[in-house]
Amino acid sequence: MAISDAVKKQFVDYIMLQVFDDQYIDRQEEKQILQEGIKKGIGVEDGLAIIRQVASEKGLILERDAEERAKEMLDTFASNDGKIDKKEFEDAMAIFKNHTKGKIPEHEMKKRLKRMMVENGWNAKEGGFFGSKWFSAIEV
Repeated sequence: MAISDAVKKQFVDYIMLQVFDDQYIDRQEEKQILQEGIKKGIGVEDGLAIIRQVASEKGLILERDAEERAKEMLDTFASNDGKIDKKEFEDAMAIFKNHTKGKIPEHEMKKRLKRMMVENGWNAKEGGFFGSKWFSAIEV
C-alpha cells in the first residue's frame, strides 16, 4: 500500500518530536512510534523503513541497530574458538556504548550482552590460574 506524502510527513514529524531532546530512539519509543504509524495506516515494515531512513538522514541513534552491531561483533568473536574472552566482551561493550552515545548505563549494557551470549549459546572464557570470573559476576 502506498503511503501518501501528507501521512508520511506527519509520521516523520512525529518521529522527530519523539527524538527532539536526545536524538535517540530506544525500543520503547520505537514501539510507540510504530503504534502511531499504525493509527495513520502505516504498516510495521513500512514504519520501520521510514524510521531507519529518518535516522540515517538526521543522524539519529536506534537502540535496535546498536544492539545488532554488538551482537554481530560477539558472533564474530565466538566463531574464532567458540568462546568470548573478557577483552572481546569489552570491545563489544565499547562498540555498543559508542553506537548508543552512552544513553544506556554500563551495567545495563553488560546485562544485555550477557543475555545475547546466553541466548546464542556463546560461552565465556573465564577463570583459569590467574583468570577472573568476570562473566559470572554480571548479574542478569
